Amino acid sequence: MRRFASAHPVWSAILILIAAVLLWLIFAIWPKGLSDAIGSKKIFLNALFNGITLGGLYFLVASGFTLIFGLMRNVNMAHGTLYLLGGYVGFHTASATGYWLLAFPVAFIVVGFFGVLLQIVVFRRMEGQDLRQTLVTIGISIVVADLMLWGFGGNFFNISPPDWLSGPVRTFLVTGAKSSGELVYLTYPMVRIVIFAAAVVVGVAMWLALNRTRIGMLIRAGVDDRDMLSATGARIQLVFAGVFAFGAGLAGIAGVVGGTFQSVAPGEDTRFLLASLVVVIVGGMGSIPGAALGALLIGLAEQFGSVYFPTYAVVLTFIIMVVVLAFRPQGLMGRA
Repeated sequence: MRRFASAHPVWSAILILIAAVLLWLIFAIWPKGLSDAIGSKKIFLNALFNGITLGGLYFLVASGFTLIFGLMRNVNMAHGTLYLLGGYVGFHTASATGYWLLAFPVAFIVVGFFGVLLQIVVFRRMEGQDLRQTLVTIGISIVVADLMLWGFGGNFFNISPPDWLSGPVRTFLVTGAKSSGELVYLTYPMVRIVIFAAAVVVGVAMWLALNRTRIGMLIRAGVDDRDMLSATGARIQLVFAGVFAFGAGLAGIAGVVGGTFQSVAPGEDTRFLLASLVVVIVGGMGSIPGAALGALLIGLAEQFGSVYFPTYAVVLTFIIMVVVLAFRPQGLMGRA
């Protein structure tokens, strides 16, 4: 933190200012003029919390994408298909067994295996050929999406969480609805809080694995100079296959998460592929903290846009991407 503040004093001041304003908006009693301008504070807080939890879902999808695309330089345009496949596998696993938690390892294994097939059959034969990788994976995503439509139908599926996650959490935040400052309760779904906490744990574990372990060192060295690493005797293809399987498995887990507090349906693959691209571009390719920051920004932009600018909600997301590309083309946390 100190290193970032000393290297980027202007950005540090801006972030501190944003954090201070956000804390004031959350905990202070709003004046009447502010409530008249942007509406009820409860609406604002719901949009804020929904944006944060949606950012957690986007991070789970984009973290696997940034490993495959940003770190390993494999252009996998079928990543959204991996998300949707994980959602379907998770739904049918939970429905057949009655265990919600079992859907996560099953989706991770099944989608991870599919990712290994992609790495061996497609990417290993097209290393460094970005255009061919793009075209082939787009074709694969179309074919697999049609197969899933044929196999699972066009209905919407929702994965039901267990009873202990189904209820709301009550928290005592000042809403500003009472001029006396009386505390008013705000309810929020427990499952979204748990899923966001899990996304934080996954993000921290991935960062530690990439930056503090030997396997992370091998991955980063293999990306920078694959021939030199191979000369040391490291089985680089096995390492890359494992990373691809892990990134694909994360997309499968994200599919279960998305199916839990949203839905699983045809077309979600395209939506989450596009969201992953935007998150990686905004945050910086190959950066786990960048993916987290980008996912949070895009999730908040979508939710606040849908509440306050419903007609231009999608435009707001792309405005963020355009601004980042204009002033910092490598992404907010990417390396120059």
